[in-house]
Amino acid sequence: MKILVLTWEFPPRIVGGIARHVAELYPELRQLGHDIHLLTVQFGDALPQERVDGIEVHRIAVGEGQNFLQWIGKMNESLGEYGGNLILAQPSEQPFDLIHAHDWLVGDAAIALKNRFQLPLISTIHATEQGRNNGLYTDLQRYVNQKETWLIYESWRIIVCTHYMKRELQRTFQAPADKLDVIFNGIYPDKKRINPAIDRVALRRRFADDHEKIVYYVGRITYEKGIRQLLDAAPQVIHALEGQVKFVLIGGGNTEALQQQAMSLGIFDRCLFTGFMPDDELDQFQTIANCAVFPSLYEPFGIVALESFAARVPVVVSDTGGMPEVVSHGKTGVVTQVNNPDSIAWGILEILRNPDYSQMLVENAYADLQVRFRWSQLAVQTAEVYARVIQERSQVEW
Repeated sequence: MKILVLTWEFPPRIVGGIARHVAELYPELRQLGHDIHLLTVQFGDALPQERVDGIEVHRIAVGEGQNFLQWIGKMNESLGEYGGNLILAQPSEQPFDLIHAHDWLVGDAAIALKNRFQLPLISTIHATEQGRNNGLYTDLQRYVNQKETWLIYESWRIIVCTHYMKRELQRTFQAPADKLDVIFNGIYPDKKRINPAIDRVALRRRFADDHEKIVYYVGRITYEKGIRQLLDAAPQVIHALEGQVKFVLIGGGNTEALQQQAMSLGIFDRCLFTGFMPDDELDQFQTIANCAVFPSLYEPFGIVALESFAARVPVVVSDTGGMPEVVSHGKTGVVTQVNNPDSIAWGILEILRNPDYSQMLVENAYADLQVRFRWSQLAVQTAEVYARVIQERSQVEW
């Protein structure tokens, strides 16, 4: 099969989870013998065109927009024009079989290419605007929701990452259940390779004293990630452990309000806001951490939990979205009540006070990566969706 992929982020451009998803899924599809061309946005010094892990990556210059939506419009115009020329340039005996779009941001280009060249369109919906905001309250949110609605309508099939997301698309967009395929996100467990020569004691002392436990959050600094609730839970944990704990919050973005919250709670000296941490540094940091906490208010999947599984760090998550499908309570992690600081504090203490239990969770979680979250297995599932769509397309007049 020959697949044209559209995504607004791809390494080295990493905005959220889509970049990692597409960078790890499509090389596995290439290993299965499929021909992948991926269109994305030019970024930094990355080459305009190169072969990455067997896939043909095309980075298209977009230019600047006066605001984000104008930039999105320009991006779709650029991706659509480039994609059209690329489709026309293919040998007649080797045409593209279908288009795969990742989220609404590339939806306009994907839909235009679908209709211009009569190619079936598959879309992966990674999250929804209504889910992120627990409703639609602004013109921008309603605009994004309309774009999501149109992409879902125009797609031959939709891939989502959890059964929770399948229910969300049925509820929010009235998407037919038989149009939706659930395929989990994945991870390469060995991506968390640790430098054996690292001085773990010296590294640890950058974040905490020798006798202190380290609890961390890593991810985007946004409301939906529940960081405020984690800070509200922190005083209980600090009190229970007689101050022998540090909370490390990792992620780029404006943390001024969170730092103010920590000060008003009287725990600022127990918190460390690191800003963005590159992957290689994060890999090393995780070797000296005691607990990872992801108290999201909305989370379609929670790939950060998989990364902690791979790093062998015990996790505490909230029972929102797809998190309970990823983390099995009492088996691979601790699942707490969403938006409940008391429950979050209880979950953290369950791990920090019970090292044998914590170790059991870590071992089970790492084993689960091979059972449910292997990219090679998920690529086979994706290829089966492709094959179904191509077969159905062959049976109908456009």
